[in-house]
Amino acid sequence: MISTELLFLININKLQSVISRKFDSLSVHGLGFNDFVILYILHSSSESRMRRIDLAEKTGLTASGITRLLNPLEKIGLIAREANERDARVSYVVITPTGKKIFEEARLSAEHITKEILSSKKGKSLKMINELLYDLGGNIQ
Repeated sequence: MISTELLFLININKLQSVISRKFDSLSVHGLGFNDFVILYILHSSSESRMRRIDLAEKTGLTASGITRLLNPLEKIGLIAREANERDARVSYVVITPTGKKIFEEARLSAEHITKEILSSKKGKSLKMINELLYDLGGNIQ
């Protein structure tokens, strides 16, 4: 038998797979769920830009993992690289105007998918679960 805590984490892992599958419909916007999350973070950040390493930390990915996700987004013009004027070693990932437009369109679809997944859930329960996930490291805001 396994502990309740381990079972909880196994269920979170399964839930992540279920959520990813549900959000596959974002492909009509040319995005996967991780792409959407990256655009959300950039769109929400100050000046719509962020250092690559900060973006990796915010998403819970490694530096190489975030680079693999960013390359296709850059190729299709949703994000761009921007040099730091003061430090040539630092560059920023910036959401482009096209990226903002695609994000806004995809956000509507994502909200619809979210309502389908969570329609029967109560706000108080979601708040408690969200606080727990935040405490565990799910702190994207």
